[in-house]
Amino acid sequence: MKATTIKVDGSLLVELERHKPKDQSLTAFVREVLAREVRRLQLEEAADRYAGFLARERREREWLAEWDSADLVRPPKRKRT
Repeated sequence: MKATTIKVDGSLLVELERHKPKDQSLTAFVREVLAREVRRLQLEEAADRYAGFLARERREREWLAEWDSADLVRPPKRKRT
């Protein structure tokens, strides 16, 4: 596995040190921040893909509109058998 060293100094280092939990190393904190940001970017890409899917698929938009308009206050009517 490739390891990379990144130099952090100046005001960025001061801010990282200020925001990291006292019981966590700077390396662990930076790794966590980067992982969180990568996950956010992945979710943003997924949302963009889903928006594109909705733009192309009329049936999916109709189903979603029906789902959004569902009455969630009253229980569904029971079918008689």
